[in-house]
Amino acid sequence: MSSKPIKIPGPDHPITITPTKGRVTIRVNGKRVADTHEALTLKEGAYPAVQYIPRKDVDMTQLQRTSHQTYCPYKGECAYYSIPAGGQRSANAVWTYETPYAAVSAIREYLAFYPDRVDAIEAGIED
Repeated sequence: MSSKPIKIPGPDHPITITPTKGRVTIRVNGKRVADTHEALTLKEGAYPAVQYIPRKDVDMTQLQRTSHQTYCPYKGECAYYSIPAGGQRSANAVWTYETPYAAVSAIREYLAFYPDRVDAIEAGIED
């Protein structure tokens, strides 16, 4: 049995997590799936910034857990959800690190959405 590598973010692979200003909403097939004022913006290396939404602000009744899993050496084991209302396009559209590594522990109990698998992720909305 091989153990999975664990890496610490640093100058060669920075990861920052900061509160998102304003409101973040996510829609699929005309339905609001998430709505929060407590999102976190995770920036990792050269990847686009990702909005992480508190689980409490996601309508979990619209999500369906899947068996798909991945691993990130910086964040840990990743679980996925599909959004049935979005059809095949929204398969495995949502991911979460339920037991993230210490360096990114702020994203525990948060979910993130692939922008191309939902209709809209609107971030920084002023009320």
